[in-house]
Amino acid sequence: MEHEVFVPVLTETIRQALADPARVAASLPGWQSDPGEDVLTGRLRLRVGGSTITYRGSFRVTPRDDGFAVEGEGTEARGTSTVKFALGILVEDVDQAVPGTMLSFNGSVSAEGRLASFDDGTRAAAARRLFDRFTAELAAGLPGVPEEPDVVDGIDGIDGEQEPELADEIALIEVDLNDVEVEVPETAAELDDLEPPAEAAHARRTMIGRSAEEVDHAPPRGRYAPAPSAATTSTTATLRWAAPAAAVLLASAVVVGRVLRRRR
Repeated sequence: MEHEVFVPVLTETIRQALADPARVAASLPGWQSDPGEDVLTGRLRLRVGGSTITYRGSFRVTPRDDGFAVEGEGTEARGTSTVKFALGILVEDVDQAVPGTMLSFNGSVSAEGRLASFDDGTRAAAARRLFDRFTAELAAGLPGVPEEPDVVDGIDGIDGEQEPELADEIALIEVDLNDVEVEVPETAAELDDLEPPAEAAHARRTMIGRSAEEVDHAPPRGRYAPAPSAATTSTTATLRWAAPAAAVLLASAVVVGRVLRRRR
């Protein structure tokens, strides 16, 4: 029969565990070693169908290039019927969404007595259940596959030593942000007195040729301007924090964009 079991453990770690007789014996369900130095000699309680068969015997594990070979034999504890088996365990590295190791079991059994009375499907189901439990016990307590670090772990996670150029650019941007001074007018009158940028000045100059009617109906400005309404006051207060926040958000977007481009 054939059966495969996947474990999220490095292949070399699984090989070392299978090469350890004490760990193999401790991981085999229903196995009880006899007192003494040879842990691979003892009793095995095997669950088949609705019955339990106990065997006295031994097995040995031999390393191979691609895995391990397991051979064993035993005799029923309550009778003289015997059983022999030969098993190959292929250990393969798996590179998939969850990396780990695939254990492929392939073997045959020759039996007499009670085990021979069950059909092939029942014996195969018992063997698969034994392999699943053995693999789970073998992998229990072993270190799992290390997780891959995140590609982008935020700006705080950037290592300046590994990427000095990117770290220097971020430092320069942070210095520029600290040096930014945003002048926020306190009153509507001060807002009117601010010197407009070159583009606004040009636009204003282009409006000199407006008709007299448009000029006459233009609202007064400067000291003769009416008192600001509640909406104007609210807008001025909003400008006090909106301008610096917008500058910080814009700089942050630039930094994140550069980080993503470098990571790709």
